[in-house]
Amino acid sequence: MADLSQNDALLSAAEEVRRTERRQKLNALFRYIVLILVGLLMLYPLAWMFSASFKPNHEIFTTLGLWPSNPTSDGFVNGWKTGTEYTFGHYMLNTFKYVIPKVLLTIISSTIVAYGFARFEIPWKKFWFATLIATMLLPSTVLLIPQYIMFREMGLLDSYLPLYLPLAFATQGFFVFMLIQFLRGVPRDMEEAAQIDGCNSWQVLWYVVVPILRPAIISVALFQFMWSMNDFIGPLIYVYSVEKYPIALALKMSIDVTEGAPWNEILAMASISILPSIIVFFLAQRYFVQGVTSSGIKG
Repeated sequence: MADLSQNDALLSAAEEVRRTERRQKLNALFRYIVLILVGLLMLYPLAWMFSASFKPNHEIFTTLGLWPSNPTSDGFVNGWKTGTEYTFGHYMLNTFKYVIPKVLLTIISSTIVAYGFARFEIPWKKFWFATLIATMLLPSTVLLIPQYIMFREMGLLDSYLPLYLPLAFATQGFFVFMLIQFLRGVPRDMEEAAQIDGCNSWQVLWYVVVPILRPAIISVALFQFMWSMNDFIGPLIYVYSVEKYPIALALKMSIDVTEGAPWNEILAMASISILPSIIVFFLAQRYFVQGVTSSGIKG
């Protein structure tokens, strides 16, 4: 009787385990289905924009379908010409002329400032760190007029310098905070060993800290690259010449408010303009996820 009771208990336990596994599989399947549906919903506007690039202008807003009835490449051909003396490639090159310096200056300045906050005991450290956090809460629009007046007095208007020069002074508090959080979760053993071997602070930063910070630095670069590619208000304020227009202003210039806008051309060039951000994101995706998660949970 005891053996029968024990066998029944084992069978009951095994059945309970199987029910639990089935329940977990069903829950996982439900989660994946929900995530896939939400992902498709989020991607639909991008897919529609790309498909609308191949539609005639009159067909774009008559249907929400993705497949064009009469596919045509006129949107890309005519959109690349932009209707001005410059091609769309010229405006894209203009965009890179200030985006790349913004990314490089952000990485350099933010890394140095974050290293100072995370590893050095400076006077009034808590006060300066609180000030840094406070700048993250300050709306950027509040600074538009003072910055415009300052750059006007410096004679830097109608150039790209006002767009990236402030970043040489670590004005992006979010990126500095992100790197500080990452550094707080990194042990100092390797840095102390390098100092014992005779390295100064700059050598420790370059040879030890920067390689450790690589995931977070790539995340910073990726964020800044995507935000700068999509920036509209900055170039609108400081850049006047059509010759120096970036992608955002070139696309806005293509919209004629007095007549029917060539939406297939605009959407075609918008599709091309987001390709650099998509390509850079997928190339750095592994480091991006590692850097964001590490910066968020450490410290």
